[in-house]
Amino acid sequence: MSIDPAALRGAHVLVAGGGRSGTAVARALARQGALVQLADQRPDAVSSELRELGVQYAGDLREMPQGISLVVTSPGWAPTVPLLADALERGIRVVGEVELAWALRDHSVPWLAITGTNGKTTAVGMLTAILRAGGFSAAEVGNVGPPVIDAVTGDDAAYEIFAVELSSFQLHWAPSVAPAAGALLNIAADHLDWHGSLDAYAADKARIWGRGESLAVCNADDAHVMSLAAQYADADRLLPFTLAEPQPGQLGVAGGWLLDRTRFARDGAERIIETAEVRPTGPHNVANALAAAALARTVGLSAEQIAQGLRDYAPGAHRNVLVVTETAPDGRRIGYVNDSKATNAHATAASLSSYDDVVWIAGGLLKGAVAGDFGGLIEQAAPRLRGVVLIGRDRAVLAEAMRRHAPNVPVIDVPVADHRGMDEAVDAARQLALTAPTSGSVTVLMAPAAASMDMFDDYAQRGDVFARAARRVAEGGS
Repeated sequence: MSIDPAALRGAHVLVAGGGRSGTAVARALARQGALVQLADQRPDAVSSELRELGVQYAGDLREMPQGISLVVTSPGWAPTVPLLADALERGIRVVGEVELAWALRDHSVPWLAITGTNGKTTAVGMLTAILRAGGFSAAEVGNVGPPVIDAVTGDDAAYEIFAVELSSFQLHWAPSVAPAAGALLNIAADHLDWHGSLDAYAADKARIWGRGESLAVCNADDAHVMSLAAQYADADRLLPFTLAEPQPGQLGVAGGWLLDRTRFARDGAERIIETAEVRPTGPHNVANALAAAALARTVGLSAEQIAQGLRDYAPGAHRNVLVVTETAPDGRRIGYVNDSKATNAHATAASLSSYDDVVWIAGGLLKGAVAGDFGGLIEQAAPRLRGVVLIGRDRAVLAEAMRRHAPNVPVIDVPVADHRGMDEAVDAARQLALTAPTSGSVTVLMAPAAASMDMFDDYAQRGDVFARAARRVAEGGS
């Protein structure tokens, strides 16, 4: 049951977490007339603006205060956090910022939503560019961009449509959300410490289809996604996409073109854009473009408008970006590609599949992954790997995976535990590229399959340090 906005006036509401979304939620609730308390470790989480709106600092709580009728939690807070566990045990409703935004939204403004283990941000960026090319005033919100609640309730909220990126955390706390259309890009094991199991994680992802109310864009090449679609989406609402030649009712690829064979296509089959024009490169990004195109079709956009939007799209930083290219003395070309956003095995496998001759820089914090978790990735990539350079705290796990699954690929271990380790890694990768048994081009690909916080502040800083090192060796040759 969705939140009744009228019931918020005078209601005692606790906001759990004073980060970006929590601050936005507290502001929106206070403007609705709710009596708001904010729980956080930091007293200064309640800013002067929030204090003027009547928001009170509740402290760093483990138990619910008396009189609370609703909790709105930050998305990263798991149900096992003591404060939330106490609320749930007492029967107090716990929701997230996205659920509140859904309740306060303008019902005439459709939501097109995207989730998946990987590719969400790229696909949402593509979708937003397409919507704008089609003449919509579109906002890119959610897990990327501003909080949804700000876009829905802000003073300048005059959008005609929302492109919404939703994480599994956000979807878990948003049981009523039913976008006009939702896309599930892929499913792979991730955040299992938060969700408890792969099945629970997948079930939360499947909420993107609004309990069967939404048009369901789904990846026909992902068996797990299609199994979820059979369970959670109505068959007559499915819009599958595939990297193969599409069947009637699908979008796919044929003859080097994105091809639409859904009910939205003119004459039953309509070319959209050549795959060579899709940026960033790689099959996984063609899949992202197909998902964005399918969502755009549901709001009436033409093939021409979709193509223009995909051409307009500017890929985000640290996502399979060619930083620099050098020509070696023997004439071979070495390209340096930054895919620091590839923080798990699934994303890295997609990145590695984009190149024929690769020197791979990998490692960091593996979030509990073990060597066996990388077997499929390495076996699939091994014929293209010309060398591997390992960095970061958990590099020994990847080293063991390489010994098991690609023992003939040279591996260089870089033990330096700070920023300088990336400089050493890029130097080593260049030497492997120069001596690789090929006369063509070689790609030095930094796609770590790991989080970054052992050596860097975040994946963006890791990508920036890699890019600087790549430019140094490409331009200086040393």
